[in-house]
Amino acid sequence: MYSEQELVTTLRRRDPDAFTFLFESYSDKVYRLAAGLLEDDMEAEGVVQESFLRLFERLDRFEGRAKISTWLYRVAYNAAMDRLRQRRPTMMLDFAADDDDIPAPVILADWRDVPERLLTEAEIKAELDKAITALPEKHKAVFILREIEGLSTQETADITGISISAAKVRLHRARLFLRERLAESLAQHA
Repeated sequence: MYSEQELVTTLRRRDPDAFTFLFESYSDKVYRLAAGLLEDDMEAEGVVQESFLRLFERLDRFEGRAKISTWLYRVAYNAAMDRLRQRRPTMMLDFAADDDDIPAPVILADWRDVPERLLTEAEIKAELDKAITALPEKHKAVFILREIEGLSTQETADITGISISAAKVRLHRARLFLRERLAESLAQHA
């Protein structure tokens, strides 16, 4: 186990054990972020490779103002967003745009009822996966980083290049969107 400073120092010396440690520690996390944003396993694998390659090539530029993991997530996030832009060259991914594109909930489910009575665990997971996939990209990225990867709001804001307050708003709206989608699913199975 390396401390943050030891990891950076040994990576800069091109120590293979440090590279292995970093890859084993973060490759799955980077993959989940990329797969969640791109919805394509092959492209997500490409993002993982590209992210680690970029990190290794640019390690001498790492200033240490953030954790190396945050920097790696930022590289992966940018690589995934670049691929999304290439996929849809006519669609603008404007992250400064108004965040009011997720409507307020219309269907409210009584969550005190045990959902397992209505759906099996596998069905619930499938419905949740579908709902996450349907999130708008800017909300999906924040949701994946905060709720799935467990990063802090500050780290999420740094990675996505938005303010902390914008990250909080996007996370809140993503949760509302997911709650709405899951409520619709539960209502259909009731």
